[in-house]
Amino acid sequence: MEKNNHGESPVAGLLLAAGGGRRLGGRPKALLPYRERPLVEHAVRSLREGGCEQVYVVLGAAADEVRARARLPGCVLVDNPEWAGGMGSSLRAGLASLTAAGTYRAALLMLVDQPGIGPAAVSRVRAAYRSPGTLASASYGGERGHPVLLGADHWAGIATDATGDQGARGYLRSRARDIVPVECGDVADAYDIDTEEDLSHLEQGRWH
Repeated sequence: MEKNNHGESPVAGLLLAAGGGRRLGGRPKALLPYRERPLVEHAVRSLREGGCEQVYVVLGAAADEVRARARLPGCVLVDNPEWAGGMGSSLRAGLASLTAAGTYRAALLMLVDQPGIGPAAVSRVRAAYRSPGTLASASYGGERGHPVLLGADHWAGIATDATGDQGARGYLRSRARDIVPVECGDVADAYDIDTEEDLSHLEQGRWH
């Protein structure tokens, strides 16, 4: 893979970790315990071990506590004071920070509440990068999911479209023919931690 002007991969990891866990009794998702550490650490590790040398982490709910408790050395921590408005605001904040850096040509997007997605899926989707115009997505039995590779040529359009909890969904739907599918069902489980029942996944330590 090509390098940027700083000798790094042009693909940065972008982790959305701002959610307040409304359906989890108000427990911020970044701080949910997973293998005796905050869940956000696992997601960052998956991005790094999958080949993203730099990781941007968007924080919102309990941001100060996440900073105090989670070990996130070398990450760029981006505050989203509008996190309660939905995922779209966190995606906009992350893309704005990446744009301001002026260094990266694509973002590898992950959500903090999908611990079944590990380095193998990250590596596969990241390998789909060809240019700033690339769009690629993990596929699970033909269904699109995370991680998602967003080439920099698309960031402005995605940010304009990202409202509420939609994130990049609407933008990607409108460009479905341009998205490179990357099958990951054999190396990842794309479940979400959204409800009390979902917490059993964390207790079982399921991941790839």
